[in-house]
Amino acid sequence: MLEKLGAIEARFDEISRLLCSGDVVNDRKKYSALMKEHKTLSPIVEKFCEFKKNENAISEAAELIETEGEDRELLKMAQQELETLRAEKERILEELRILLLPRDENDSKNVIVEIRGGAGGEESALFANVLFRMYSMYAEKKGFKIEVMSLNSTELGGIKEISFLVKGEGAYSRFKFESGVHRVQRVPETESGGRIHTSTATVAVLPEAEDVDVEINPADLQIDTFRSGGAGGQHINKTESAIRITHLPTGIVAECQDERSQHKNREKAMRVLRSRILEAERKKQQSSIADERKSQVGTGDRSERIRTYNYPQGRVSDHRIGLTIYKLEQFLNGDMDEVIDALITADTAKKLSQQEDI
Repeated sequence: MLEKLGAIEARFDEISRLLCSGDVVNDRKKYSALMKEHKTLSPIVEKFCEFKKNENAISEAAELIETEGEDRELLKMAQQELETLRAEKERILEELRILLLPRDENDSKNVIVEIRGGAGGEESALFANVLFRMYSMYAEKKGFKIEVMSLNSTELGGIKEISFLVKGEGAYSRFKFESGVHRVQRVPETESGGRIHTSTATVAVLPEAEDVDVEINPADLQIDTFRSGGAGGQHINKTESAIRITHLPTGIVAECQDERSQHKNREKAMRVLRSRILEAERKKQQSSIADERKSQVGTGDRSERIRTYNYPQGRVSDHRIGLTIYKLEQFLNGDMDEVIDALITADTAKKLSQQEDI
């Protein structure tokens, strides 16, 4: 590990020198790539510097113990300091192991979230709307921006299907564990008998694909226009501004009818399509890896029931890590960090365990 850290430190120093070069500064693409790598390596190098300072302090404390002779008071102080430094060394090493874990290259990207009503009819559509509100409030708390890509709502205020973009540094890292089936247990407003109903909604989470991530041949696209639909009323679009784009080689489809402008709808639909193609390719690659590590946190399989929201008990239960909190109202108001941080911690522990097994 120390050899690897030394190589990282050398690369960090090299990048620091390159960033001061006039040729690099004038090359925006190269400068941007180096700045991104510099930002990634910086916390590792800082922690490695802390480790080396700790190593020096341990050596000095050990030398002091050898030279103290019969001065018991000073000897005791030096031994206590040495124990503290050694415990500090273990903490630093553990933090370095975590920093050296393979990074998810998508973590820093924007994210496209898709919510669909599942089992439960209108109640599932209403629950889908609750989830969208929850994610919107969470995004606001984290300083992210929300942009609705497409929306298919119901007359009672529910959501049949919605696709929205979350923009901000690290958005994917905070949303990626939300993919799966979300279950709600509550008494619907339309239920006169007071019986608790169970409904579901599915959430898909896709890192926003950049142009460099996916190459799409325009000849492989089938583009259809149609009139925007909705819950009805005077705002129904009379022109064919809605766009549906089909990627013929894969059969993947994306559509957008949220904007009045056909051009804007096409732009949004292409962003969704590009991300769906990238996600399909990623899943194809993952499927060749040993059973996709079935026990891995957050596999994103839509058939997986990942979380239950129980209204009568005020309870949120995440089934992947066995975590239950009795803070349903706060959670639905966007206070999601307690669960998301626990999922990230569990995922990190799993990766560390797998690394030790290699």
